[in-house]
Amino acid sequence: MLDQFHVPQDVAVYVDPDDMRSTVEDIFMALGMSKGHARQSSDVLLYADIHGIDTHGVSNMLRVYVQQIRDGKINVDPNWTITREAPAVCTIDSDRGHGGVVGPEAMKEAIERGKKFGIGAVTVSNGGHFGAAAYTAAMALEHDMIGISMTAGGMAMAPTFGAEALVGLNPIGIAVPSRNEAPYIFDASMSAVAGNKVKLIQRLGRGTLPGWITDPDGTPIMDEREIPEEYLHLPVGATREIGSHKGFGLAMMIELLTSTLSGGAAGPDRRAEQAHHFLAYRVDAFMDLDQFKDDVDAYLKRLRTSKTVPGEERVYYAGLLEHEAAEKRSAEGIPYHPEVIGWFKEIIAELDVPDRLPQ
Repeated sequence: MLDQFHVPQDVAVYVDPDDMRSTVEDIFMALGMSKGHARQSSDVLLYADIHGIDTHGVSNMLRVYVQQIRDGKINVDPNWTITREAPAVCTIDSDRGHGGVVGPEAMKEAIERGKKFGIGAVTVSNGGHFGAAAYTAAMALEHDMIGISMTAGGMAMAPTFGAEALVGLNPIGIAVPSRNEAPYIFDASMSAVAGNKVKLIQRLGRGTLPGWITDPDGTPIMDEREIPEEYLHLPVGATREIGSHKGFGLAMMIELLTSTLSGGAAGPDRRAEQAHHFLAYRVDAFMDLDQFKDDVDAYLKRLRTSKTVPGEERVYYAGLLEHEAAEKRSAEGIPYHPEVIGWFKEIIAELDVPDRLPQ
């Protein structure tokens, strides 16, 4: 992430990943989740925090999940079912289960079908927020498969030239196996800036950058200013002149592959909560696996060692910085904003679960 999204070191509170994982797991169980589901949901959140995807870790998402469980929006004991299938594909009704539980189960289903048929595809309806798309996409890597994960995000983005929230933020994750290089793992929403990054910026007391969001009447904000109370997200590209039609088109693609293909319509007409789409490609069904990994490694190395523009130290591809962040945070701890730790102290006391976090 860009530096402006990170918690300043002089205020950051560092927490051991295992302590945070156990704390989050206890919170989920106190709210009625089984130990297995709590462990899975915690793993999704901690994956994000450890890899530096702070927008989708505990800082932003756990308090949302807690409230959704209390409001009955998340079913803590879902009975998810396959409602339609063909040999390599299926559709799953999530039964309003937490996306951090059902999402990984759906990706496992795609992987198993991919192993048998070369490619597996699963759509999920009636679901919930599934965390960082990178998590489920990366599940394919240990099986020497390519993983793709996408979801119908919050309905908060304006189409190019539009002044209504008719498009979801709609992130996609793609993971490709390598041999020695850090794997390529791309994870991004189709909005110019992820919705949760705006929350991070507000927590840090900073303003918007050009091309992120609109003013209240839908006009793109193309300067630096304080974030207005009412705004819409802009597609990747921000304006038509610099390519917003591309981000808008990709967001529509994800909307159609998730919400519509799973039977839940699209856009403001969505019928069944959040929807997801998962794909798993078995590489050796297409070509020799060793050759593929060698080719991927050669390309990734060529990119990271390539010539830079003046003033920049290196080129990095999607997944490289996250790989390095995971090594650093696993050893040194995860940095959190004091406000986040304060929220944890309150919910820990309220739910009467063990307090493992720094004072």
